[in-house]
Amino acid sequence: MSTPTIVEVEGRKLKLSNLEKVLYPATGFTKGQVVDFYVRIAPVLVPHLAGRPLTMKRYPEGVGDDQEYFFEKNAPMHRPDWVKTAPIWSESNHRTIHFILANDLPTLVWIANLASIELHPSLSLAADIRTPTAIVFDLDPGPPANIVQCAQVGLWVREIFDHFGLQSFPKTSGSKGLQIYIPLNPVPLHTKTSYEQTKSFAHAVARLLEQEHPELVVSDMKKAVRTNKVFVDWSQNDEHKTTISVYSLRAREQPTVSTPVLWDEVEQALKKKDAGRLVFEAKDVLARVEKMGDLFDPVLKLQQKLPQLAGVSAASEKEEDEGISVAAQAEARPRPETKRKTKRKTKTKGKPSAEERRKL
Repeated sequence: MSTPTIVEVEGRKLKLSNLEKVLYPATGFTKGQVVDFYVRIAPVLVPHLAGRPLTMKRYPEGVGDDQEYFFEKNAPMHRPDWVKTAPIWSESNHRTIHFILANDLPTLVWIANLASIELHPSLSLAADIRTPTAIVFDLDPGPPANIVQCAQVGLWVREIFDHFGLQSFPKTSGSKGLQIYIPLNPVPLHTKTSYEQTKSFAHAVARLLEQEHPELVVSDMKKAVRTNKVFVDWSQNDEHKTTISVYSLRAREQPTVSTPVLWDEVEQALKKKDAGRLVFEAKDVLARVEKMGDLFDPVLKLQQKLPQLAGVSAASEKEEDEGISVAAQAEARPRPETKRKTKRKTKTKGKPSAEERRKL
């Protein structure tokens, strides 16, 4: 083992160890480079982590099929006293878990030094754990489908929310798929949306997409039905689940990153059928942020509210009707006028009307 390196970060002293250790064998990407990436991406990453219970995914021996990793929710006992935590009751564990809050750069550096390559925050702030600040769709391709097929499904998701007058924002998962975020960020008490509402709404949208595009979309979690299709994972909208953070590294062969992208980039990847257009490594993301800023900044600030759909409720057993309710009300709402650099080509010819969908 090499001699630890003592550094000072914003007035906090940290002991960094094994910085020369290779964590990505295929590329020689070291632990020191992991730490360096998180230091350099911190100005745009920390705002997306601050105040949110964080689950760390640690790879002490690096990435690879033969390497062990583990999720760590409870803050380690050996953490510095300045690392903030949030006590959250866990129903499944029947105990309080003290989640780390990555509120600042020193905490982020300390986390990276634990070989926590992946960062998985809650969709809620710790101060209001039962209120999601966004609704998310995780588009997961079943081979041989890839992120190009996810791009098509993502554009269909955007079209649905455009009908409701809600903005949506895409990012790569950094792994195989694409993720779509719809910011909510409720402030007044009466506008708060529960996980029951967001999860039911997301499930209804997933079923609607499956009904309209059965050749490409599945909403069922069974892996056996995903071959060459895109699973629209609605289940991430849950108080007890986490989603990979924007700007987090992924434990893939290459040091890829969950990267916010423009809808124009999604459209071009689909048009060119080029999956490589939506794959970004650490160096690419740093250059993009320097040029484009934080494309995901609106996800933190934009206040939107899900429409009230009569057919959508957590207790509803009429799943088919829920999907039709989403479709009918979306179709009935006038499409907002939005300026785009490129013409849309995502409408499906022969798309059924609201009346036709009721007969499905």
